[in-house]
Amino acid sequence: MYAIVECGGKQYKVEQDMLVKVEKLDVEVGSSVDLKVLMVADENGNVKAGAAAEGCKVTATVTKQDKAAKVFVFHYKSKKQIRKRQGHRQPFTELKIVAIEG
Repeated sequence: MYAIVECGGKQYKVEQDMLVKVEKLDVEVGSSVDLKVLMVADENGNVKAGAAAEGCKVTATVTKQDKAAKVFVFHYKSKKQIRKRQGHRQPFTELKIVAIEG
């Protein structure tokens, strides 16, 4: 069984016991989170989507609050002495999918 959920303006395909990194959520590590369900499909090929999927529920627990690897941004203009180097680490929340009901 799998589900398509929305979190942080992005959609993810999740299954039971799967780890997924989503945009940073303001929750404590170890707490439970309910995700917005867009679609659910079971092993028999039955699919619920749209209004039929509103009764379904996907529960996840927060396993980690961390930052991704550093990405370097480098701006320069040739033949001028203009150089600018910046680094960025995007924060994320790691979720473990506990249950898909529906």
